[in-house]
This record gives sequence, C-alpha cells and structure tokens, in this order.
Amino acid sequence: MKFRVERDVLADAVAWTARSLPARPPAPVLAGLLLRAESGQLTVSGFDYEVSARSEVSTEIEQEGTALVSGKLLAEITRSLPNRPVEITTEGSKVTLVCGTSRFTLQTMPVDDYPALPQMPGASGAIAGNTFANAVSQVAVAAGKDDTLPFLTGVRIEINGDTLRLAATDRYRLAVREILWKPERADAEAVALVPAKTLYDIAKSLTSGEWVTIALSGEDGAVGEGLIGFEAGGRRTTTRLLEGEFIKYNALFPSEYTGAAVIETAPLIEAVKRVALVAERNTPIRLNFSAGQVTLEAGSGDEAQASETMDAVFDEEDISVAFNPGYLLEGLGAIDAPFAQLSYTTSTKPAVLTGRPAVDADHDPAYRYLIMPIRLSG
Repeated sequence: MKFRVERDVLADAVAWTARSLPARPPAPVLAGLLLRAESGQLTVSGFDYEVSARSEVSTEIEQEGTALVSGKLLAEITRSLPNRPVEITTEGSKVTLVCGTSRFTLQTMPVDDYPALPQMPGASGAIAGNTFANAVSQVAVAAGKDDTLPFLTGVRIEINGDTLRLAATDRYRLAVREILWKPERADAEAVALVPAKTLYDIAKSLTSGEWVTIALSGEDGAVGEGLIGFEAGGRRTTTRLLEGEFIKYNALFPSEYTGAAVIETAPLIEAVKRVALVAERNTPIRLNFSAGQVTLEAGSGDEAQASETMDAVFDEEDISVAFNPGYLLEGLGAIDAPFAQLSYTTSTKPAVLTGRPAVDADHDPAYRYLIMPIRLSG
C-alpha cells in the first residue's frame, strides 16, 4: 500500500474515526484503525462491536492495500504533523509515514483478525445536521446515567412520516423534542432506543455535513436489524440499539394546567446559578411566584441562605415550587428561546418548561421539559 494525502484531511479523518475507539478494548485489534486505500479513496475505519465509524477521503494512490495500526497513536501523530502532504507506505509488517522531514514507523496488527464492520440499514430519511445536533443536545440532558437501568440511559427516536421525535428520561425529568425532516417514504414509521451519550457524540461530530442521513431498519430480519446508522460528509457511523421497553411518556404530561409563569431565560439561568451556590447536595431551590415577580430562595435555618427577586409575567394565585437546581438549570439551558414558560398544576405535581420567542407570543410546544418538583417539608 502506498498513498499520498493532505495532512489536514488525514488528521480530520483519523481523529473523527478514532473518537469511537474503546478505552479498554476487549481484544488488541479493536484498538486499531483499519486503513484501506483503493479506487482513489482512503477509508479509515474503527469498530468495537458496539459502535462503528468510517470516514472516506479522496487521495492519490500509487499502490492499493490495507493496514491495521494503533488508532490512538496514529491520531496523535497525524495531529502533530506539519502542514505538508503525508505519504504512507506499508513495508512488510510495518507502516511508514513521512511528512516533510518527519518520519514515523508503526507496527501493524493482523488485518485478518479484525471484525467486519456491520452493514448500514436502509436510509430512512435526512435532516439538517445543525438541527439534529441541537435537538439531540436538548433531549440527552434528561437521559439517565444508571447502567443498571439501560433503557433509561437512551434516547428514544420515533419516526412518523415527516416528524422525528426524540425523548429521554431518568424518572425525575423528561425531555421531548419534535422536528420536521425529509423521510424516504411519506408513511415511514420506526422506533429505536439509542444510547444517549453515543447519540450525542455522533450528532455533534456530524454537524460539518449539511444533511445527516438516518438509517434505521423497521422490518424483522432486514439488513442492519438492531442497529441505527448515520451518514454525512463522507462519514458513516452505526451503533447498536438498547433493549427494553421505554416508558409511556405521553401520559406523564398534564392534560391541563392551573397556571403558568413567563420569565426571561438568560437572566433566570444566572439567578438560579447564584442562588444555588448555597444549596447543599440534593437540597432544592424554591421558586416563589407572586403578582409580576418570582423570588428564588435556597438554604434555611442555620445554613447559608440566598434569595433573589426578578420580574415575571404571572397573575395567578401565589405558589411556591421547589426543584433540584441542577435539573432546573439543564432544562432552562436546553430552551432555545429568549423566554421560558413554566406551566404547572400544583406545587407537588410535574411542571413543564417550554420556550417563547417573545413575552407576548405563544409558547413553542416542539420542545417540552417535564420536571418533578421536590416536596417541601411543612
């Protein structure tokens, strides 16, 4: 194998593919990146039996071939190279990399021991990369971290025609986001439960492509069953789906609300951060609503205490609601709107955060963040 490629092109392809390599590979070859040069393309691949990644770039190939080398080491080397063309050549059981006056020799691993990458399911549709990344980040914050309940560590993806819905919960809050996309079929329907951390990393890394193709098998026995795939800008990745039945989350949203308050999002986030400084671990921050304002409080008795009052659009009966400050901040941070609306029924039942483009505009139900209040003693 012998080929020549621009340094930045090679470094980007290697870095993107290597990001999915396992920290503790179950087999030595799974720490490697597979380099395949053929038909004017260099393909860089990685796979750990859960997540696969493949990046393709155009290159000048003098001799086609394949080599398997340490992914971490290759990523570190390509990142540190000068901005000059890179020539890579295989010589027996070694790979030589030359860039300007820099020269590296890497030991190869047996290609025959490397597993075949899984086949992508058929394409289900496409969505703008930035839109997809933003939607995933809004929902992934609510996913659980407890690996003993794996179905709560995932994001549920639902395809229904031209609507793509994402949902995640850890039992204390629930985030749901609906977006329009371009399905391959107008009557497309599919459901998948994808590991939240993996999905977040994938969505964030594919924003360089204008459109992201989502590939999900909806038929038993079809190619890619148990997998979901994503492709954009010459990059392709798959991940295994989680097993388990996701909760029937639609029933958790109140059918009607007693009242709602509207507050400017950015100032509210800063106020919550300040007041929460005195909140001990697992203690709540209290939101006391009265006519035209909300007062945030934390701490009590002999503990450190803090309070801050700010304007709010509120004309209902006074009410006090307490929340975990971390959960509240993550929900507010996910609202992509100048104003936040907090809708409630009682102080002990779930409240829902949504965004408003303006204080006198309707709220946008496309993103909903349900948060469980903390019951105050007394």
